[in-house]
Amino acid sequence: MTDGEERQTAAGASDSAGSAATSPDEVAAERRSQAELDRRNKLARLRAAGIDPFPHSYPTPTPAAEIAQRHTDLAPGGEDESVRYRVAGRLAARRGHGGAAFLDIVDRSGKIQVLARRDRLGEGSFETLVGLDLGDLVGVEGHVVRTRRGELSIAAHDWRLLAKSLRPPPEKYHGLEDVELRYRHRELDLIANAETRELFITRSRIVRAVRRWLDERGFIEVETPVLQPIYGGAHARPFVTHYNALDRDFYLRIATELYLKRLIVGGLERVYELGKDFRNEGLSHKHNPEFTMLEWYEAYADYRDIAAELEELVRYVAAEIGYAGPLRFDRPWRRVTLREAIAERTGLDVLALRDRDALLAAARARGIELEPAATWAQLVDDLLSKHVEPHLEQPTFIFDYPKELSPFAKDHRSQPGLVERFECFAGGIEFANAFTELNDPDEQRRRFEAQARERAAGDDEAQPWDEDFLRALEHGMPPTGGIGVGIDRLVMLLTGRRAIREVVLFPAMRPRG
Repeated sequence: MTDGEERQTAAGASDSAGSAATSPDEVAAERRSQAELDRRNKLARLRAAGIDPFPHSYPTPTPAAEIAQRHTDLAPGGEDESVRYRVAGRLAARRGHGGAAFLDIVDRSGKIQVLARRDRLGEGSFETLVGLDLGDLVGVEGHVVRTRRGELSIAAHDWRLLAKSLRPPPEKYHGLEDVELRYRHRELDLIANAETRELFITRSRIVRAVRRWLDERGFIEVETPVLQPIYGGAHARPFVTHYNALDRDFYLRIATELYLKRLIVGGLERVYELGKDFRNEGLSHKHNPEFTMLEWYEAYADYRDIAAELEELVRYVAAEIGYAGPLRFDRPWRRVTLREAIAERTGLDVLALRDRDALLAAARARGIELEPAATWAQLVDDLLSKHVEPHLEQPTFIFDYPKELSPFAKDHRSQPGLVERFECFAGGIEFANAFTELNDPDEQRRRFEAQARERAAGDDEAQPWDEDFLRALEHGMPPTGGIGVGIDRLVMLLTGRRAIREVVLFPAMRPRG
């Protein structure tokens, strides 16, 4: 009986019995799709035949890609019985009839074909194997053959069911195209789309390359608290939770900056952390409230040293993964000041328009509408993010920000009113933010006071007061350069994706309906 015939028969039985369903189990069964009922019926038959549909292990399978690499010289029609392999993966396709069948098994590394023959496996084993459902997980042991058409295959000597799939695979492995379903149920996306599997393998390689580059340069990887009594290190609203044992609110961190700089005070000199940050903000193509951030801090460096290192790091990572896209990571990247960048796109000289109302009026005269209730600093940030950032395709550093935008950056050594800060952009998004770090505790205290005034005026993203951080600075922090690099956005750039949800395995999603 074919799968289609089995579904048709089971459907007729279900329809005829539907009106008699009375128990909760029967009602639940009627609500399942017919395909799921077929699979559960097959599960029962497998168990009745003494086959364990969920065994405990299947030791030492060899990745499909590794087998293919080992046997590139095997000619069509040839076979190699000198070694047996075990392969394990999901059943993706089935072809053939009579005494032989071809099965496609997919694992993380790719696909390999299995040749099943009735005369080798025996009647019962062969029929059970070819009767499995697409999506079932199966292990096969056998030797390598290459078909006359040139397809490398495993000639099955033995096999084992590793997990019975009780739901049909998406789109019969022809690709899962429902974007929302892909994001909500990433497991289905990974099953159906080889490109998605490769994307997240590439993401893992990017993270490994970043760590390797830092480790080889003497940086120490550390871990700092995710739950914090005071959040800080960025302009953002936090997620709030309640610590029952202490009976007080704590916050999911919005950045690792302040703790890492305390380690610089402690003498570690070169530290980095690669982990999750959380910001209670909206969703967009470049924002996910939970995201992966790399921050590193280096004693005796400044923001120009950090810029050179960022160029080197990204170029290294791009080479490690074989990047061949349109972005040019060869050094040097373009460098421009914030003042110049905004003037190029809008004609506005923001440093000559230091008064909020004057900047609003000048923008309006050029047809640029800004939020009338925003502070001067917020207006400048809006001009940068909405009128400059989307046009920065090739890697570009924007240097030298107003002090009002940067409460942790050191005053510019030659430009009053500015700080030594850069952001780095590519592909129309910002992916890195760096400072020559402020290490004067009295100036930092004054910056906190200014932030407190901003909070009192209604800016709920302003930096809260952190006395412990001030106490640490008072012990003396050496001149330091520091940077935050958005790993999700870096992955977007190096894989050619335009939405952050594509590169996060389980992105935040709005509720259904």
